[in-house]
Amino acid sequence: MPVLQPERPAGVAAVQDQAPQVSWLRRVLGPFYVTGVFWYWLPTITPRFLPGWGFVPTSVAFGTAFTFFLHNVRRAIRYNLEPVLGSCGFWAGQLRALRTLVNFSLCFGDRYERLARAERFRVVVEGRETWEQACRSGRGIILVTAHVGAWDAMSQLAPSSLDRPLHVVREEEFDPASQEFVRRLVREQGHPSCHTYFANGDPGLGLRLKMALERGDLVALQGDRPRVGSRSVVASLFGRTMDLPAGPAVLARLTGAELLPVFCFRERHYLYRIVFRPPIRVRSDLARGGAEEEATRALGREIEWAITHRPHQWFALGRVWHPQNAG
Repeated sequence: MPVLQPERPAGVAAVQDQAPQVSWLRRVLGPFYVTGVFWYWLPTITPRFLPGWGFVPTSVAFGTAFTFFLHNVRRAIRYNLEPVLGSCGFWAGQLRALRTLVNFSLCFGDRYERLARAERFRVVVEGRETWEQACRSGRGIILVTAHVGAWDAMSQLAPSSLDRPLHVVREEEFDPASQEFVRRLVREQGHPSCHTYFANGDPGLGLRLKMALERGDLVALQGDRPRVGSRSVVASLFGRTMDLPAGPAVLARLTGAELLPVFCFRERHYLYRIVFRPPIRVRSDLARGGAEEEATRALGREIEWAITHRPHQWFALGRVWHPQNAG
């Protein structure tokens, strides 16, 4: 039962590939390229010899180096941020890319430091009443986030404080060796109440998520980056159009669950802020395609809010805007 990949209704588009453009460096460097397994292995051993105060300068150094070498990613970030921050000159655009990749490196490093020093991290919650109200319904909740800040932090920061199982759907890594490393790390370090799945086209995944929501569990999904081969809704953010995945709204319609946008921003080292935004309901008085499209575009407005709030924590490393209206 392919719940997350429905037939395409009117107004729903085929997905545009938003993945980072592959460069010749990836072919040359192999496991030492930025998506290679070396960069997943290194942070897991770093806490053994690097003191806490050393993480920030080390992450800044690596982020700066990545900015210099990753030409295609640097160009994509400048392109994506133009409608968010306005047009700018060449060097200002380079600075935008540098700030974004340094923030990416900081969030990435924190992800692995949390595995070794979880007690040092503190989380403040904004919109707690929205979260508590959603929980009081007793129904399943679809937590929808985006690649902003520590988008994967819910699986590390939240399970210990939740009173019901959490099902997290992650994208697979670009590199097969990196994917196997992450899969093993999740299996060994994951919280018992947190179940992680990798989006790999398995048609049974949608059914498992549907059953989890019907039991009253929580499901966490990405809402800003559709998989190639899936269906997407064309949404408008910052006056330009891009593809958003239709899957979260489809799952909400099938189960009656609310979509609850949630974002996790990095405030500083060891401090994160989780923000719950107003819930989105898929209307039952509209035709199937129209209801899913409306809910997805409402989610797009929440993602736009999150990007506006922290533009340099928006980690869109491939071009996202439709080229015909990118200006």
